[in-house]
Amino acid sequence: MTDQDLLHLCFELAAEAGEAILAIRAQGFETLHKADNSLVTAADHAAEAIIVAGLRRATPDIPVVAEEEMAAGATPRQARRFWLVDPLDGTREFAALRDDFAVCIGLVEDGVPVLGVVAVPAHGQSYGALRGQGAIRRDAAGEHTIQVRTPPACGLTVIASRSSVRHPMVADFLADRAVHETLHTGSALKFCRIAEGAADLYPRFGRTMEWDTAAAQAVLEAAGGSVVDADTGQRLRYAKPGYENPPFIAAGL
Repeated sequence: MTDQDLLHLCFELAAEAGEAILAIRAQGFETLHKADNSLVTAADHAAEAIIVAGLRRATPDIPVVAEEEMAAGATPRQARRFWLVDPLDGTREFAALRDDFAVCIGLVEDGVPVLGVVAVPAHGQSYGALRGQGAIRRDAAGEHTIQVRTPPACGLTVIASRSSVRHPMVADFLADRAVHETLHTGSALKFCRIAEGAADLYPRFGRTMEWDTAAAQAVLEAAGGSVVDADTGQRLRYAKPGYENPPFIAAGL
């Protein structure tokens, strides 16, 4: 399959998973806790089953690292090229009946996210990107090229989750920066808002996993932004031990 074929596949699988998530939300669901105390619902499992089956059918040579399979103890084979799947990023938002949850499918090559699709089912939007080919948003009005913005003279728009914005290291990081406003949203949608020029900066000092960020990093980087390790300033990379991320900074220009 060509890279464009893979991008199209991810858009289709993310859309199908999004429909399943919305159907489960409409009929009601139970919220459970996993061993790490994070939340999980039937929607997480249903969406992951759709995506993982589709990827393995279409690309049997590319291993799939998926959040719920990993939580169940799966050990995917190591490879220079692999999929990272978060079937329902922002389960906390989903469980609270908010709309800022996402479906994330990313492709990593040699530690770098090279393809990403982030669907936001409740908003009717999806974002996608291929390395070197720019980033797009699809919505009811069609398909649009997106790119980061130069921060306005009034100051930065910072975007963060409702919980992470209270992290003391976030306040320290922002102390010497001109911040105009702070927006609150969950999931990988934060990266996409920067990618489309609606925000400028997302500092994250709490725990995240690679499947939380790979797809969205591909979108943001293709739109002209960056995601860097907060300690080293180097590009956030993948296939790390335990698939766990360090603190990072996602930014536009």
